[in-house]
Amino acid sequence: MSTANPTATTESSTTPTVVLVHGAFADSSSWNGVIRDLQDHGHRVVSAANPLRGLHTDAAYVRSVLDGVAGPIVLAGHSYGGSVMSEAADGHPRVAALVYVASFILEPGESTSQLAGQFPGAQLGAALDAVPIPLPDGGTGTDLWIRQEEFRKVFAADVPEEVADLMAATQRPITSAALDEPAAAAAWTTIPSWNLVTTDDLAIPAAAMRFMGERAGAHTVEVTASHAVTVSRPDAVAELIREAARATAG
Repeated sequence: MSTANPTATTESSTTPTVVLVHGAFADSSSWNGVIRDLQDHGHRVVSAANPLRGLHTDAAYVRSVLDGVAGPIVLAGHSYGGSVMSEAADGHPRVAALVYVASFILEPGESTSQLAGQFPGAQLGAALDAVPIPLPDGGTGTDLWIRQEEFRKVFAADVPEEVADLMAATQRPITSAALDEPAAAAAWTTIPSWNLVTTDDLAIPAAAMRFMGERAGAHTVEVTASHAVTVSRPDAVAELIREAARATAG
């Protein structure tokens, strides 16, 4: 959890809290540059630790984070984090805006893996390793990791090599079940949404992001960046979040 600098210039008397949801193969620190910008503009920021275990359970956890935030909320998600936040925010009375950052914008019944494979150009799948993991019920599941030697090329091509190497070493895996689980709700049908398309993305093709954003009626902007846009272009990400906050201010 990050708290805004009390000496920072606030954008309005109703400045919302920004809640950030990271995606697969990342952690909350991937938002650090974005957080710094938002704090400098007077926003209180909470960067949730997305469990990456299952879409519905991940959404329930993020929902609990939202329930603990007082006042209006702007909710932003990166990659699979968008799948999670669409379900977590459904019907939530204090979420004023949704910001999808190089992200999935699912309809009910769709899965993240389904949308990931719908458009050509993604190179992420070929760079993944699958590792068996035990499940609480005694069965076996699968964790997915990006091979470290492939990480920068497919995920963070515009991030400095030394930073990308650290990201590769600290990446958090996601279960294949989480990617295959169909969405149960779509908060974007009732909450205004913004969509950041990354044109050099090798994880989610830009065409897929454009399709999902158009379908959702989102306010879409495009930036030349890799999938790791929260690290390589935090200024552009923060600017879009602040735009959403201004547009939905009460």
